Amino acid sequence: MTDGNRVLVIDDEEMIRNEIMAVLTQAGYEVSGAVNGAEGLKILASQPIDLVITDILMPDKEGIETIIGIRKARPQSHIVAISGGGRMQNLYPLGIAEKIGADATLAKPFEVEDLLQVVQKVVTTPPRNEPAW
Repeated sequence: MTDGNRVLVIDDEEMIRNEIMAVLTQAGYEVSGAVNGAEGLKILASQPIDLVITDILMPDKEGIETIIGIRKARPQSHIVAISGGGRMQNLYPLGIAEKIGADATLAKPFEVEDLLQVVQKVVTTPPRNEPAW
């Protein structure tokens, strides 16, 4: 794996976070995990991260705030937003995520192949040099 292989997975659901991390590790990525956006932003500040995969609906610092924080701190980092929509049962949060700076989105549940395709596409896209707004 070349540049673009350091991934941070932010999801409050341990099973989902661990599953995504396992899939990406098996695919050759270096993967870290965080339980919420606040923890994720701390990791991002202390480690070189090429791609952040973040859930949208989380306690503490949710995904929209996290994406804004990533774009301010590290505009060149790639972002994939994931969400099942929660009680809203729609994809509205993913649309917002794209508008504020996510490079791609995935609706939960998603297939392993879809995750790997999106990650590969995003990490091979030139990084942003400035926030989306």
